[in-house]
Amino acid sequence: MSTYIKIGKFAASHGLHGDLILQHHLGKRTSLQDVKAVFIETSTDRFLPYFIEKTKMRNQEEILVKLEEIDSPEKARKLTPKEVWLTQEDFQRHSGKSAPITLLGYELFDDSKRVGEIKEVIEQPHQILCTVMINDKEAYIPVHESNILEINHQKRQIHVEIPEGLLDIYL
Repeated sequence: MSTYIKIGKFAASHGLHGDLILQHHLGKRTSLQDVKAVFIETSTDRFLPYFIEKTKMRNQEEILVKLEEIDSPEKARKLTPKEVWLTQEDFQRHSGKSAPITLLGYELFDDSKRVGEIKEVIEQPHQILCTVMINDKEAYIPVHESNILEINHQKRQIHVEIPEGLLDIYL
């Protein structure tokens, strides 16, 4: 079974032929060249592929995407604002090495105590929120350059100093 990673969303339709604007968090300019399909989650852990006809880079965070069988603005609008996922292999090829989204799957530690695996990365203007599961609840842990103690890319671990009392909410 493939692993899928959320990279952004279809923000809007574009033009008269069903093109879509994909807003992504890959951390670098890319056109997703050589990616055959993007995926949309239809229900929990069930993904439907949409095959790519062509793509064009718009800017650092946007790609213009033309999908097979999406040939009108009306069909394109049905896919907005849906979240877009890539296979893990495509994600690794197209994400920037220093992009916050690359922390997906890393183990998050409060200093040396394991908190959990990072399931989602939410970028905000002044910090990043990493989602981990604690007692079957989503916990949002702020990550900012001031509270990062260490990032070990070989071990896929990030050690941070979590604000006192924050984890008590989830225990």
